[in-house]
Amino acid sequence: MKREAHRAVYVISVAAELAGVHPQTLRIYERKGLLSPARTDGGSRRYSDADIDMLRKVNQLTTGGLNLAGVKRVLELEAELAHTKALIAELQESQRNALEQARREHRRDLVPVSQAVTVYRRPRKP
Repeated sequence: MKREAHRAVYVISVAAELAGVHPQTLRIYERKGLLSPARTDGGSRRYSDADIDMLRKVNQLTTGGLNLAGVKRVLELEAELAHTKALIAELQESQRNALEQARREHRRDLVPVSQAVTVYRRPRKP
């Protein structure tokens, strides 16, 4: 059975091991605003599969040479891009629906034209 990606199930030590970082690193990422794990009633952090994926991405970016401020900006831009793509898709769908509606409305206004050709000639003078 597949677990939901945003269901927070991992304690900090397991999340750190899955992401390949030290548990203290997760705390730093949280302080810097890169990650926001769920909390239990007692205040313990719980991480989801989506959090683990985010940790791996952050780790990949920092390994690639970005500092945490740069990583945060990249993540913000990626979120903005995803939002913009979703908006574009929504607008395209709306435009397609409007175009199809206009075609249906104009189709009713069309009158069939006979395809027969009639040639009219002037009568010859005697």
